[in-house]
Amino acid sequence: MKARETEREILKNLQESFVKYYGGTEGARLFFAPGRVNLIGEHTDYNGGHVFPCALTIGTYAMARKRADDRILFYSVNAGGDAPVSYGLEDLEPAGKSGWTMYPLGVVWAFAGRGMRLSSGFEMAIAGNIPAGSGLSSSASLEVLTGFVLKSLYGFDVDGITLAQIGQYSENHYNGMQCGIMDQFASAMGKKDHAIFLDTADLSYTYAPVVLEHKKLVITNSCVKHQLTDSGYNDRRRSCEQAVEALNKVTSIRALGELTPERFEEIRDAIPDEDTRRKAKHAVYENARTIRAVEALKQGDIEAFGRLMNESHVSLRDDYDVSCPEVDILAEEAWNLPGVLGARITGGGFGGCTVAIVEEEHVAGYCERLGTVYKEKTGLEAAFYIVEIGDGPREITPDQSMLP
Repeated sequence: MKARETEREILKNLQESFVKYYGGTEGARLFFAPGRVNLIGEHTDYNGGHVFPCALTIGTYAMARKRADDRILFYSVNAGGDAPVSYGLEDLEPAGKSGWTMYPLGVVWAFAGRGMRLSSGFEMAIAGNIPAGSGLSSSASLEVLTGFVLKSLYGFDVDGITLAQIGQYSENHYNGMQCGIMDQFASAMGKKDHAIFLDTADLSYTYAPVVLEHKKLVITNSCVKHQLTDSGYNDRRRSCEQAVEALNKVTSIRALGELTPERFEEIRDAIPDEDTRRKAKHAVYENARTIRAVEALKQGDIEAFGRLMNESHVSLRDDYDVSCPEVDILAEEAWNLPGVLGARITGGGFGGCTVAIVEEEHVAGYCERLGTVYKEKTGLEAAFYIVEIGDGPREITPDQSMLP
């Protein structure tokens, strides 16, 4: 199915749900925010390092409008349910709340914390085509989408970077997930056919054209779902913070991203715990890999970029311990298939997806062969997505939608 047909089907289902639960579409507006895939630079964003993500043309859609009262209503087409979940404007604190509505509600809460309080409630229905638990940032997409909806409906003066910061803050402090800013930044600041070379230490960034002549980005979903809040993600961040504390006995740094691999090797023994030392090594070396990979891409050396992707996976597997057997099979088997320039785990880890660069003529064979081997070794069916790089959030005008 073509991407445009997929979007129209989503918008049709979204409209039907909005009519069913909110009584009609008069005054409602449509919005979209993308998911993301990170090409290289994993677990460096909360370590003051560089990342290289891009927004995708898949993501999360919303139909929303303001209400006359103080109620906030959320309904998810994907999650289903018999009725929208309802909150009051005075009921924004996280205590006693759970489930997917914590993500949009957390953004409302974070807006209020910045002095942007809603003058009235709103009602919103959402739907999306990011596979849940895939590591393609469905949560960040929903956060950026909610922020963009609030900006549009209430006239708040916030730019894309601020939307990303609000999304990260709400996920850190409302949902208890100590993520960096990469996911929200990629969704809020995406640019078609470009990846974002972001220095998370100061949020300076450049757009780098992703020119993959006769090659495709192929995402393979292991269908092993992760739940980062309940996983070791926060533990990894604590390990890196402990490494910085130990290294500051022999140097002065705020984050591991300030170190080159050479400098890290000189002072690494200041970290007494071997496991913590390996986690720190990944953060330092991954940052250096990302810088080299972007330079290779600028020079048109896709082969070098692919080799660095492979090195990234090995480091995430062996040093940072965020892969899993199923994802390792997808990456390692991919390395041996014709036409594959590089493949690695993408996202927070503990399941999810790999991303690979595959020569166009070999894409069909790649999907068939890797899917067969994966099924033989795990008993699971892998899902494959040939993705395109898209823009950041947008409002969908009536002539682009199913609305009359």
